[in-house]
Amino acid sequence: MRAEDLRQTPVSELQRLYGDEARDLPSGGLSALKDDPRAGARAVAERIQRRNSKAQAEGRRLTRLSAFEQPLWDQGLVHVGGADEVGMAPLAGPVIAAAVILRPGTRILGINDSKQLTPEEREALEPEIRAAAIAVGIGRAEVHEIDTINIYHAGMLALRRAVLALDPQPQHLLVDARRLKDLPYPQQPIIKGDAKSITIGAASIVAKVHRDRLMARLDLEHPGYGFAAHKGYPTPEHLEALERLGACALHRRSFAPVARKLGLIPVQQDLFAPPEPRRPQQGNR
Repeated sequence: MRAEDLRQTPVSELQRLYGDEARDLPSGGLSALKDDPRAGARAVAERIQRRNSKAQAEGRRLTRLSAFEQPLWDQGLVHVGGADEVGMAPLAGPVIAAAVILRPGTRILGINDSKQLTPEEREALEPEIRAAAIAVGIGRAEVHEIDTINIYHAGMLALRRAVLALDPQPQHLLVDARRLKDLPYPQQPIIKGDAKSITIGAASIVAKVHRDRLMARLDLEHPGYGFAAHKGYPTPEHLEALERLGACALHRRSFAPVARKLGLIPVQQDLFAPPEPRRPQQGNR
């Protein structure tokens, strides 16, 4: 179809082809639609312009999101890895980390810090990330490890396991605000890296989707707590279930709400209660 043919095309057909199906206009087609005397045709032109503007803005965002990776790719480093962990704050379940190596120049529309995305957006992006990846690694730190070495070190452990699961191993590693020990390649910790690096953002999405699916499966093994819904986070529903049912094997004993329920730490005393009377001391016999 030529640009001059657009004026003979019914508006409903223009809406279907270039609005709904987003087909490419012929050369000069956008100008022709903007000058079309039919209001419906001009509305199609406005819709196309908005879509183009949104795509251009997304392209600029993705360019900024690759600001850490692109210089490394330009140096010829093919295996640039990004790593991130999720599940640090929940009262239950393991910490999950993911590491991702994307092919140089990868652009995935919509990729972002997993916390900025809806569950549906994350589920849609996760297979795209895996398809565009050279390698994906998953690591986890179990509940007993969290309770033994503390949550910070458990997060580091999960990250290290995820990176070591990559095949091939990265030539350079980008990590969200961390530096991992005893790895033989350069690392770059980036504050809020999941919102600034495409590989770290991709890792955060993969880790979040993996953990959400895991908690949904564990919900079947430990019913009544609502793990499939709140994923172990301290929501009012979770705290109510913890109070009603007690702790299960998934709960982190080192976290205060769980420890209090198990009697591992005392409930805070009333600071304004009168002191208990002192008992007279008995002498030595």
